[in-house]
Amino acid sequence: MDRLNDLIPSQKQQVVEALLQVKRGWKPFPGPQTQAFESEADILLYGGAAGGGKTDLGLGLARRKHSQSIIFRRVFPSLRGIETRARQMYAPETGYNESLHRWKFKDGRQIEFGSLQYDKDVTNYQGQPHDLYVFDEITEFTEAQFRFVIGWNRTTKKGQRCRIVCTGNPPTSQDGAWVIQFWAPWLDENHPNPALPGELRWFTTIGGKDQEMPNGDPVLIDGELVSPRSRTFIPARVQDNPALLGTDYLATLQALPEPLRSKMLYGDFKAGAEDARNQVIPTEWVKAAQDRWTEDGHVGNAMTCLGVDVARGGKDKTVITPRHGNWFGRAWAYPGSSTPDGPVVAGLVLQHHQRPAKINVDVIGVGGSVYDFLKDCDGIEVVAINGAAGSKSKDLSGALGFFNLRAENWWKLREALDPASGEDLAIPPDPELKSDLCAPTWKVTARGIQVEAKDDIIARIGRSPDRGDSLVYAHAQAYLPGQGLLDYIREMAEERRRQEAS
Repeated sequence: MDRLNDLIPSQKQQVVEALLQVKRGWKPFPGPQTQAFESEADILLYGGAAGGGKTDLGLGLARRKHSQSIIFRRVFPSLRGIETRARQMYAPETGYNESLHRWKFKDGRQIEFGSLQYDKDVTNYQGQPHDLYVFDEITEFTEAQFRFVIGWNRTTKKGQRCRIVCTGNPPTSQDGAWVIQFWAPWLDENHPNPALPGELRWFTTIGGKDQEMPNGDPVLIDGELVSPRSRTFIPARVQDNPALLGTDYLATLQALPEPLRSKMLYGDFKAGAEDARNQVIPTEWVKAAQDRWTEDGHVGNAMTCLGVDVARGGKDKTVITPRHGNWFGRAWAYPGSSTPDGPVVAGLVLQHHQRPAKINVDVIGVGGSVYDFLKDCDGIEVVAINGAAGSKSKDLSGALGFFNLRAENWWKLREALDPASGEDLAIPPDPELKSDLCAPTWKVTARGIQVEAKDDIIARIGRSPDRGDSLVYAHAQAYLPGQGLLDYIREMAEERRRQEAS
């Protein structure tokens, strides 16, 4: 209670009210928690900073507003704190089943606790509708897990509202950066049309990508009438939680080192996420390359290469990235369902190709047929990129070789993005591309540098890093500053002479 004496009178009154509220039964605190409790958003992100009453919000909504609820944490042991808090909030009510991890109340409401440690765990909840989904610490989940599970956010109960509530702090690693993109109008500092806290924005999915709509009116997509769903973000900090004002928690947050202090104390999503210790390309290098990019940076520079990453099925995309010297253009992305075979993909590539640029194609899997089709086209230089092939190259130090061609291509891009290289690569300010380029990790093996396998990245981040791979392929060519540039110019001149002679 010593801390209570340090508070101003209005804060003291808030703490006293919070203590009395525990005895009277839970209700949301005035301010952000009440705003979130009453929000009309279909998909709500609440919190940002630590201590804003995030867990209480989810438990309170489940008990007061919803019929069938489920509250997730990424790993099951993390649910113990929520279960303990639920017993405190719901007392003296009974009805908790320890073995099923489920509350069943006399008024018919049910609240279930679950976890999604592995991507395959989502199938445990397939076809089990809930009118409320709560994802506690949303940045710990993959985007694929989140999108799959919320597909069953529905009810048959007349008059029952359905919604999704996510709580959490800014991501501490690049794996959780998808959250910033999902709530970009509120969290992305570069968003062209920022939204205010609590403001509703409507989104739907077109061509496998989120598209913002002007309102919630149904829209016709591929012959089907689709209703956009609303999103919002409501920030909250420890200062908004009277129950913690009389404790040492605020001092604990203030003592954290940066950037963790800004994340946890202020909920600052702009504070940099920590890079993995063995991340292939440092995030700051990618950000610097994106800051150099301009829309017209290719003017006066001929297209030098197209990098083609071919969809391998499922939710993958076929992505084509253009390169003009040291400038990379915005990628063209096509859902895998629209690129079923080699000739179709090759046709799309040729639509974007400008002679005499090379075409670098990933030939593993479906890409082999794309390469076969393109190499039979007159006047087109197509290069097969087989990441599993061996490499005889060395890194810039000359000390390390590469496990395979995939490692070589990723590492050469890393070296080119290094500010010390002087290459000044410029890449589009695409959040998903940034996430892709920052995703892979590496290690040194007896055969040299090994970059994390694509399948392992997919398992970790919940999606395929198609945009990053496509840019890597676009970079995988003999274009270097200094003598390398002269070699490249000679090569292009020779190519033009061959075309004129034919």
